[in-house]
Amino acid sequence: MIMTAMTKEMTLQPPGLAQAPRAVHEAFAHAHKSVLRVAILLSYCSILCNYKAIEMPAHKTYGGSWKFLTFIDLVIQAVFFGICVLTDLSSLLTRGSSNQEQERQLKKLISLRDWMLAVLAFPVGVFVVTVFWSIYIYDREMVYPKLLDNFIPAWLNHGMHTTVLPFILIEMRTSHHQYPSRSCGLAAVCTFAVGYILWVCWVHHVTGIWVYPLLEHIGPGAKITFFGIATILMNLLYLLGEVLNNYIWDTQKSMEECKERPKSE
Repeated sequence: MIMTAMTKEMTLQPPGLAQAPRAVHEAFAHAHKSVLRVAILLSYCSILCNYKAIEMPAHKTYGGSWKFLTFIDLVIQAVFFGICVLTDLSSLLTRGSSNQEQERQLKKLISLRDWMLAVLAFPVGVFVVTVFWSIYIYDREMVYPKLLDNFIPAWLNHGMHTTVLPFILIEMRTSHHQYPSRSCGLAAVCTFAVGYILWVCWVHHVTGIWVYPLLEHIGPGAKITFFGIATILMNLLYLLGEVLNNYIWDTQKSMEECKERPKSE
């Protein structure tokens, strides 16, 4: 009887009291996510500033740092997390507001954030990490000659080629992102990949030097094959990101539904 009375009393609690713990949890999770994004953004700014401060001969040749996919990826990641921080700030400022124009602008910002993660931040970031370390392990001279150790410290190398992966996975785990239609997403990834390949070929046309030593050691047919495989891999990484995003948040949704489901008597 006592247990029955206690059960009824808990059942008849005001909705506000029942939802309060969940609201506190969501507010804490949002704050934690925002702090993480700010920290990651600051780390990318630090990496970019330290990298640009290095006086390397390659930085003074045609194309400068922009001919390296690693540098382009760092800029992409910094811009992406900058948009994430801006989204969090805008969400905080518009919370509780009935201004429809502000809500519309916030939705556009969120759409831009989600598109950038799907098309650029995830596939390009994971591509840089996986391809760089795969070639580095096979023969570092093909992608990162030992001479560079005199210019780039080990921590900065890992900041450019390692931490990108855990940072983007943290972002994917802490926030759901709406992917574009598959055809539009893959078309955008192909456009970026082909655009960068053409840029690399143009740099070679102007300077007579390939951006990456690997390309100096293979013939024209092998170069075409290499570029084709690189484009296909980037598209596969886009699909991997889409599957991973759906898996994480479908699992999360199922877990939340199980927690909210009333227990059988």
